Amino acid sequence: MKEYRFDSVIIGGGAAGMAAAIEITKRGFSAVIVEREEHLGGILLQCIHNGFGLHQFKEELTGPEYAERVSDEVRQLGIPAFLETTVTAVKDGDVKEIHCCSKAGVFIIRSHTVVLAMGCRERNRGNIGIPGARPAGIFTAGLAQRLINIDGLVPGKRYVIVGSGDIGLIMARRLSWIGCQVQAVVEIQPYPAGLVRNIVQCLHDFKIPLHLSHAVTNIHGRDRIEAVDVTPIIEGVHDFSKTFRLDCDCLLLSVGLIPENELSRKAGVRITPQHNGPEVDACMMTNRSGIFACGNVLHVHDLVDFVSEEGGRTGRFVARHLDGCAPRRQFAVEAGQNIRYVVPAKADPATENRFYMRPMIVKNEATLEIKINNTTVRTLRKTHIQPSEMICVTLAPEDLARWGGASEPTLQFSLA
Repeated sequence: MKEYRFDSVIIGGGAAGMAAAIEITKRGFSAVIVEREEHLGGILLQCIHNGFGLHQFKEELTGPEYAERVSDEVRQLGIPAFLETTVTAVKDGDVKEIHCCSKAGVFIIRSHTVVLAMGCRERNRGNIGIPGARPAGIFTAGLAQRLINIDGLVPGKRYVIVGSGDIGLIMARRLSWIGCQVQAVVEIQPYPAGLVRNIVQCLHDFKIPLHLSHAVTNIHGRDRIEAVDVTPIIEGVHDFSKTFRLDCDCLLLSVGLIPENELSRKAGVRITPQHNGPEVDACMMTNRSGIFACGNVLHVHDLVDFVSEEGGRTGRFVARHLDGCAPRRQFAVEAGQNIRYVVPAKADPATENRFYMRPMIVKNEATLEIKINNTTVRTLRKTHIQPSEMICVTLAPEDLARWGGASEPTLQFSLA
């Protein structure tokens, strides 16, 4: 069996994987990208709408334009990539074994480090348990996006979208642009799940109804979907007396994303239920030494710019690990009141730390309180918070210097 050797193997050629590979290479180490699709770029390639790159490139780009900018740098640096190649296993050890399968056959890559950057997948009908028949015409929003934007296929004419996640909102606008009728977006929560700008630009601008605190409770149709029943939820209970019917020939599901972690689990990486991704320390390393994680495989991000930023930081940490550098001490990090999770799960008091967290409440004029062992070290005012938008916080070493000599300091983030 053919074997290759690199300092680092990056599994996944999307924004996170490419950013990590670039930083590792710039620091003098060899890196290779393994990508199952035929091009680098990941999900960006099917996102033909604009709005990407405002943080990373200080201009507004489409998904393919953003992917091209980053992949051009990958090529300029001479970073090799195995395309149309699937990683079937990651064997842990002092030297990792990455088992790969491609059109040309199977091969092994041996490496001292691995970066998990496989992205995420969509939750489907089975995850949310919509009752009713099982006719044709039910798609996840991302699949419909690929069919339309990549394959040039329009799966239907009249749509109902379940869930107000960003992909579903963007697809509502995309379908309207090509002459399809979007009957409504149905959201089970009392607040939207997508970014505010997408609610305005994709629904309000096209006069598409958004039914909050509603659920699809039945699907009608034998061979092809014909209609769905929509029921309001009042104080947590379905009010079937107010159920109404929406005719449609397609039902799109935009009901959340799940980090793609089958490979991670098989490699013995610890997965945390708070965000369904690997638990990582201050250096973005998992419980398996030399195995790192970043991007949507770690936790689902809002903006690709944040994915690239996290991938770049991870690449720098990989290079430090290959140089034999490691933090002497790390603090535990925990999510406090009204915060679902904080990534990473450790803090390094000797350097700058960047944290991502997901709020659990919708509120104007909120306060983020940061404590070490119940001593407040910093407070931040937030004009508006909601679960669909991550909070990013950077702490300098002087912020973490106030731990007071405790033997086991804990850094906690809370919202009020």
